[in-house]
Amino acid sequence: MSITKKATVLVAGLGLVTLSACGSSSGDGASGDTKTVTLVSHDSWAVSKSVIAAFEKQSGYRVKVLEDGDAGQAVNKAILTKDNPQGDVLFGVDNTLLSRALDNGLFQPYEAKGLDRVDERFQLDAEQHRVTPVDYGDICVNYDKAYFSEHEIDPPASFADLTEPAYKDLLVTENAGTSSPGLGFLLGTAAAYGDDNWQGYWKKLKANGVKVVDGWEQAYNEEFSGSAGGKKAGGDRPLVVSYASSPPVEVVYADPQPKTAPTGVATGTCFRQTEFAGLLSNAKNPEGGKALIDFLISEKFQEDMPLNMFVNPVVDGAELPAVYTDNMPDVTDPRTMAPAKIAEHRDDWVKSWTSLVLK
Repeated sequence: MSITKKATVLVAGLGLVTLSACGSSSGDGASGDTKTVTLVSHDSWAVSKSVIAAFEKQSGYRVKVLEDGDAGQAVNKAILTKDNPQGDVLFGVDNTLLSRALDNGLFQPYEAKGLDRVDERFQLDAEQHRVTPVDYGDICVNYDKAYFSEHEIDPPASFADLTEPAYKDLLVTENAGTSSPGLGFLLGTAAAYGDDNWQGYWKKLKANGVKVVDGWEQAYNEEFSGSAGGKKAGGDRPLVVSYASSPPVEVVYADPQPKTAPTGVATGTCFRQTEFAGLLSNAKNPEGGKALIDFLISEKFQEDMPLNMFVNPVVDGAELPAVYTDNMPDVTDPRTMAPAKIAEHRDDWVKSWTSLVLK
């Protein structure tokens, strides 16, 4: 979520509906058409056709979706075009990028209808309501169950485990400078080891053979031996930085479906990611944008997310499908970090990480 590359990228080629536009396209919300509302998103946006159709029927607006790469790319482009934005609402800015978006005046305040049903821990801009929380998930190391069973090795459970000799040359992660999960994993290690010690941890991880690739899709679908894509591509790394929701993906889109997921999650390596939507400051259709944000925290949309974007709803009482919950690990104590601290250190940490790990 990102970002952002969500686990949905894994199944994008398997028939998952990702809408580039809905309804007849006689207009564009970004150019002032009040009957069209335009959502700008990272490229992991996905929703059931019936759910969008219900919103369009109820609201009278057509929905147009513009996908702008991963979350970092989407936010950066939105900042560059904020005086004449591409759309009305930006979805997918997460807690690792939130301060950048807010500091650049990207959003105008709007308190969404139904916000009282959203858990307060996700409301990171509760005083000004410039963004509305929509979903959350956890960036965690995933492991290939078959590999560890065949080699009679216990899978890792914590950050510290990953530096042990038993896991040498087994982990692949994403570049913290170009990837949302890569950045989230870096922030997780900083939260775990502190401002002064995270670099020492990464020195150990580098010495233990961690492999770094540009983004999630390459890491998960090409390098990771436990994913459907990785198996086809000959991936030989049984550990990968991905999401806690990746195991349900491996079940839902397998044919035939296995009884249990072929992949597991090292729950001691998780960093909590929350995604938000915001009404863009110079939106051409602000009323349509407000209606769309209300819809994103409606029960209908929140209950549709788990098997489309493989993220968790933020609305209390939203029901989750059994195939999702049965294959999700119980992440009880994810690492977190205040957005203000992320804003203070993110760029310096990424520079230090790049110098330490990639050179």
